[in-house]
Amino acid sequence: MFASFFSSNVSEPFSAFSAAHLSALGLFTAAAFLMFIFRGAIRSGSKLKQALRLTLLITLIAAEVSLHIWYIASDVWNAQHTLPLELCSLMLLAAIMMLITRSRFLAGLVFFAGIGGALQALLTPNLAYEYPHFRFVQFFIAHAVIILSALYMVWIERFRATWRTVLTSMLSLNAIALIVYLLDWILDANYMFLRRKPDTPSILDLFGDYPLYILVEELLALFTFTALYIVFFVIPDALRRKKE
Repeated sequence: MFASFFSSNVSEPFSAFSAAHLSALGLFTAAAFLMFIFRGAIRSGSKLKQALRLTLLITLIAAEVSLHIWYIASDVWNAQHTLPLELCSLMLLAAIMMLITRSRFLAGLVFFAGIGGALQALLTPNLAYEYPHFRFVQFFIAHAVIILSALYMVWIERFRATWRTVLTSMLSLNAIALIVYLLDWILDANYMFLRRKPDTPSILDLFGDYPLYILVEELLALFTFTALYIVFFVIPDALRRKKE
């Protein structure tokens, strides 16, 4: 059982929207719901607030460190495939720094790019392993906690985004993509799928061939960032003003 949990062999491939996948999504939704419901109590209790921040921080660090230990132990670590250069890996590292520093710039980047990327990953995982494999557990924990960390900054630390934050996050995401693209050429890699689509079926299959799908991703990112800003900031502000 222990050996199969960490095995690099795919004994049972991941199945989208299986019972395990839906359960993982349900647990994430419940965690986000509880954070929202108890946001006032968490904000007012300094020890509870600190405990939640440290829990999110430790979970992110543990998820990333354990993944690379598994890569090395399974003899699958490879600079072309396992460096933390995918969007969600970069947003996980940004979320770690955000929780340590409480940086407003990083909060905006993780809120928009982190939630946008991690939510897509949770719904359409680029994942080979089914539950109860280590990679399944690590994958869903890591991506869920990226989103929960961004929500923590909004609901608990009271981070406030603006339209300027949306623009800054879009420009930052493109700067990151440019750097990763250059590294892709140096390493002959395909991080962030900037040189070709993933080999497994993904949402990118709906966006046309290379490089058209990258342009569609730009528009999708802008739409996602705008929708997140409206849902989490514009609408709540309008409702508050209406009550007043």
